[in-house]
Amino acid sequence: MTTGLLCYCRAGFEPDLAAELGDRAAQAGVAGYARANRGDGYVVFPGDDPAMAARLPWRSLVFARQSLALFAELRGLDPRDRITPMLGAIEAACTGVRYGDLWVEHPDSDAGKPLSGLARSFGNALRPALRKRGLLTPSADTALPRLHVCFVEGDHVLLAHAEPAATAPWPLGVPRLKLHADAPSRSALKLEEALLALLDDAQRARWLQPGMTAADLGAAPGGWTWVLARHGLRVTAIDNGPLRQHVLDTGLVEHLRADGFRWHPSTPLDWMVCDMVEQPSRVARRMGEWFREGWCRQAIFNLKLPMKKRWLETQRSLEAFVESAGGAVEVRARQLYHDREEITVLARRVAGA
Repeated sequence: MTTGLLCYCRAGFEPDLAAELGDRAAQAGVAGYARANRGDGYVVFPGDDPAMAARLPWRSLVFARQSLALFAELRGLDPRDRITPMLGAIEAACTGVRYGDLWVEHPDSDAGKPLSGLARSFGNALRPALRKRGLLTPSADTALPRLHVCFVEGDHVLLAHAEPAATAPWPLGVPRLKLHADAPSRSALKLEEALLALLDDAQRARWLQPGMTAADLGAAPGGWTWVLARHGLRVTAIDNGPLRQHVLDTGLVEHLRADGFRWHPSTPLDWMVCDMVEQPSRVARRMGEWFREGWCRQAIFNLKLPMKKRWLETQRSLEAFVESAGGAVEVRARQLYHDREEITVLARRVAGA
């Protein structure tokens, strides 16, 4: 049986996640290497350390949508009875464990998406079987571990479990967001997802309060400005291009036709956001300048990545940001579902700095 770490990612970014896991594991003193195939939508980091998931937590990873403790890999399953060998593997590996929920999933890839129907129907069959064996609670309980069954193929399954508080709270690690009819552009979904994935409920309530101030650099046509205004923030939108009129009509937005790489506020702001298309190192250094000069307390910005060596560029850009900021910042970064060839960074001034 294969044990270790199972991580989901955007299809095509498996080598980048594998490189990240290798570096993170080395830093954490975890021996091993990642197993990855481009286009699979997932990466496996084999190992027999039961604390591996805790030592490589999901919140610390950039290219992982989800990070799970892998405890079994089953191949050659008989389509007439997949449940019996699966129950055997679960009972053998997880003695005394009772799960609070079951998620039956498939990789978000070209090969995995056709398995969605199987995953849905198999979940309906597996739940009563687990409950009959006392392995699953009658209703969802987030205080208990969550069981994950990932169909890679119809006869190939990865079994894993997760602590709900330490892992992504959405199947496949993907929040289901719908584009609002008033959103000026689809980029609004990127900021909405960032606020969900990079902040918890308490942080959103504390750090996104009506009346706070913000700047949106490269704002046109206004997608990110619109999201901030919906939270009641007063936004200065910086762009030489036009904003949608209904964004300006909120009464919370001032549009300044200026260059986002040159403009800065006269007084400190609560937030700065930026989704400008530019070299990641240049964006990173400019974002760092905002913190070094005290122009904002928190920021969310995107770094557009090259086609190759994206993990290396991510490391370089984040290091350049911290150096430019003077080091007194907390950084969280992730490739979101609504990102493409980019990552999204949340930065916050360290308390007392």
